[in-house]
Amino acid sequence: MQPQTNQQDTRRLALDQWVQTSLGEPVRGEVASADASFRRYFRYYRPDGSSLIAMDAPPEHENSAPFVAVAGRLAAAGVAVPQIIATDLTQGFLLLSDLGRETWLHVFDEHNADALFGRALKVLLDIQNADVSGLPDYDEALLRRELALFPDWYLDRHLAGRLGHSARAELGRLLVQVDQQLVRAALDQAQVFVHRDYMPRNLMEGPFSPGVLDFQDAVRGPVSYDAVSLFRDAFISWPEARVSGWLGDYWAMARERGLPVPDSRDRFLRDCDLMGAQRHLKIMGIFARITHRDGKPRYVTDTPRFAAYLDTVAARYEELAPLRRVLTILTEEGVHG
Repeated sequence: MQPQTNQQDTRRLALDQWVQTSLGEPVRGEVASADASFRRYFRYYRPDGSSLIAMDAPPEHENSAPFVAVAGRLAAAGVAVPQIIATDLTQGFLLLSDLGRETWLHVFDEHNADALFGRALKVLLDIQNADVSGLPDYDEALLRRELALFPDWYLDRHLAGRLGHSARAELGRLLVQVDQQLVRAALDQAQVFVHRDYMPRNLMEGPFSPGVLDFQDAVRGPVSYDAVSLFRDAFISWPEARVSGWLGDYWAMARERGLPVPDSRDRFLRDCDLMGAQRHLKIMGIFARITHRDGKPRYVTDTPRFAAYLDTVAARYEELAPLRRVLTILTEEGVHG
């Protein structure tokens, strides 16, 4: 559950005092943004008119130490991430440089997409070349925990009472096969530094455009993961022909930089498709969870986007017949998308 309003207000007062003490000067704060987690962000203005961002991450819900550690790795790789000005991990407070007010989700359009994605791909190559020593592995256990979010939260909680008993039983059998295919495909890929949520909503338009945010869950994982996250986004969709072209651009750039992508462009596109299927099943589960557990229902309205991605990918590969059957059952039950 989310903290109660009065608890949030108490934290805001404590954050105001901490920022002012850290800077040694009066500041004026305002809400900057919130995300799908328990983190909140506030923009503070200094007397000279410059601004900083404070992160409020309640320590009982969020561990901010990985954010600090990963920020250092990415900065060392030449990636524009927030500078850490001050920290109080006991309270869950971070004071950061301000990378801008607009995310690329609100900057993109069909005319500037090629140029913006070109810049995003150059940054992605820097991210993938960052130091991975000591990062958690995107291993089989983590992949399976993520895939379990789909049946546990989307099917059993979000669609509770809307699926017939026989349909739910068949879905359970099919998802065992789907999970085996997608986990095997992910583990077979070369492993690099993975941001794990590299998408326009986490890229900032500003002095270092793009500034990169929300990297605290970074792992050592499949080379296709961040590329497919960028183009098959949770909040914005592009025509498949453009997506294939952009992924091909990434593949060529990655080969030039010596990153361990497959020798075959078609093999890489297949890796992206299967990796994207794992991610979209996971996100459907996550968005159902934050709807029913955290009281944030706006995210689940994007479920049709993920269903469309899965429909497209499942139709391409005979080996994904179990996934096609899952989607068919959800359509027959009147709940797909």
